[in-house]
Amino acid sequence: MKNPLMLLLCTFLLIAIAAFLLAPVALTVVNSLMTEREIMANYRMLGKSDSSLFVNMKWIPDWVSFQQYSNVLIETSVFLRLYWNSVYMSASIIVGQAAVSVLAAFAFGKLRFPGRDPLFFLYLITMVMPFQVTLVPNYMMVDRLGLLNSYSSIILPSVFGAFGVFLLRQFMLHIHSAYMEAARMDGAGYFRIFLSVVLPMVKPGIAALVVLLFADYWNMVEQPLIFLEDPGLQPLSIFLSRIQEEALGVSFAASVVYMIPMVLLFLSAEPYFIQGVQLSGVKG
Repeated sequence: MKNPLMLLLCTFLLIAIAAFLLAPVALTVVNSLMTEREIMANYRMLGKSDSSLFVNMKWIPDWVSFQQYSNVLIETSVFLRLYWNSVYMSASIIVGQAAVSVLAAFAFGKLRFPGRDPLFFLYLITMVMPFQVTLVPNYMMVDRLGLLNSYSSIILPSVFGAFGVFLLRQFMLHIHSAYMEAARMDGAGYFRIFLSVVLPMVKPGIAALVVLLFADYWNMVEQPLIFLEDPGLQPLSIFLSRIQEEALGVSFAASVVYMIPMVLLFLSAEPYFIQGVQLSGVKG
């Protein structure tokens, strides 16, 4: 773009879009540093007969207070337990689905066997189906296996999701077959080719998959509500939706703590994530 005026307009437009998207995050952080009294003054119902909410968007607190974080991390014992539930379930799903996906993607993308393409097409159908369509069959299967109201009811169905296979297969299609042929000429089998040739080259795709999976399962709500009846087994995402009605200040502080792992993961994996998404052909 050689026109300086157009470059300046595009720059301001991008800055405005970024500010618009980051405003809710910044407002959450600012509100988490306010006292409970100030928060209740900024967010209050107008009256019992009027259900509308008065909102005063203050960007600078009158008095910086960490009392909300103290309430969340020290006084609210259930927060840390549910936080661990989110970490455990998300990490288990990511590790399991990444392992299954990279092996299945290698088979669908680089190996030739009868019925490969029709089988892959059938596998992808499960990815385009909404969660509500498979809800009843999944519930019946989990109940029949005796896994209802356990971590396994969330982890096991998610490990075999089709999205990771689709993403990594698209990435492996960009790996030239000459690399595999050269390794095969040196006497390497499929397992050695997978570990020594394909797996190192697919690391950006795995990084992109990890970030996308974490963003999805870190914020899951429907599955825990349906498959986990015990509140002590539910993730923190369910807890956040409930405390907003009880203590708004605690909700802001808990939301900030809850978003930290996602932000840190994305910042640390950003180069691999962008490269993996570009090479896979998947657009957000």
